[in-house]
Amino acid sequence: MKPSLLLHAVFASALGLIGLTSCKSSSGDTLKVGEFASLTGKEATFGTSSHEGTLLAIEQVNAAGGVLGKKLELLTEDDQTKAGEPANAVNKLISKDGVVAILGEVASSRSLEAAPICQQNQIPMISPASTNPSVTKEGDYIFRVCFTDTFQGAALANFASGTLKAKKVAILTDVKSDYSKGLAKNFKTRFATNGGQVGIELDFNGGDKDFKGQLTAIKSDVPDAIFLPGYYNDVALICIQAKQLGMNIPIFGGDGWESESLLTIGKDAMEGHYFSTHCSPEQGTPEMVSFVESYKKRFNGKTPDALAVLGYDSAMVLVDAMKRANSSESSALRKAIAATKDFAGASGKITLNSERDALKALVFIQIKDGKFTYNATVNP
Repeated sequence: MKPSLLLHAVFASALGLIGLTSCKSSSGDTLKVGEFASLTGKEATFGTSSHEGTLLAIEQVNAAGGVLGKKLELLTEDDQTKAGEPANAVNKLISKDGVVAILGEVASSRSLEAAPICQQNQIPMISPASTNPSVTKEGDYIFRVCFTDTFQGAALANFASGTLKAKKVAILTDVKSDYSKGLAKNFKTRFATNGGQVGIELDFNGGDKDFKGQLTAIKSDVPDAIFLPGYYNDVALICIQAKQLGMNIPIFGGDGWESESLLTIGKDAMEGHYFSTHCSPEQGTPEMVSFVESYKKRFNGKTPDALAVLGYDSAMVLVDAMKRANSSESSALRKAIAATKDFAGASGKITLNSERDALKALVFIQIKDGKFTYNATVNP
């Protein structure tokens, strides 16, 4: 989905977050890996989750002896969920810290800001969860370990037509978000192909608090469902206000809903609604079971979300590429990342296509009894 600062233990304590410290080898013989994430600000749960997964991966790799005979040093910058700060973060990580690669971001808008800088400096960047198709189009040093919104939008349209049996869908889009606009576009294309009708289309600015004007207009249009491709904080408020207006129709969206804060803020207003995301801790594969067990042990029993899983996988794909390249030199590393095939990630098998996008399955989650409940898997 930001003054640059290295996250030392004092800062981690002040935030009340576990593990937001740089992983440093006592010998100083390290390979520096950069990370930028929204650790504070309105979408902080995205960055916190992906960072915790990334941190767990780095710690496991170092505990197993490191890579290329060296330990990994994770240097993390907080972009504070603010435009302008991703550029500051990656410029510092590249020019001052000398990182060999960069991991991040979750939000597509912030990845799109950082990607041109990484491309210009020929530093590989791997996004854990930015789904806007434009992200990897920034250049051949830009990668992702998640699906794109071309796939996600089509899957959501098929879900609306098939599972929800919706003939007419209203769309409410965040005009500040590249993610939201891109996902809405891809949804509309497939839904029309399916014979569905897009009814009223309205927008909002991420961070708004009052959505009753848009919702009243949507209610008057009498759709069968509302497609809401937004981020969890806005989504929760919109669902609360829709419930207050007596709108008893399904509301559904994409992976931007993925946060426990969705339930904390939205409470019973979220009941029965759906979203698509990257994976579920309930999947039961050996890799997922192992990851969930390790994550809970590391983070005091906390259950990981999909963004934590993808943070972990982004780091592990990088390490796997370093091993196959037998090098951390940028050109060799880029080639090795691009050649990733059938990597057994916690989120599923990861193969990068010629556009450096992952060919991955998608899962649907329904909110039932105040919990995220696995509903179905859609393969690419």
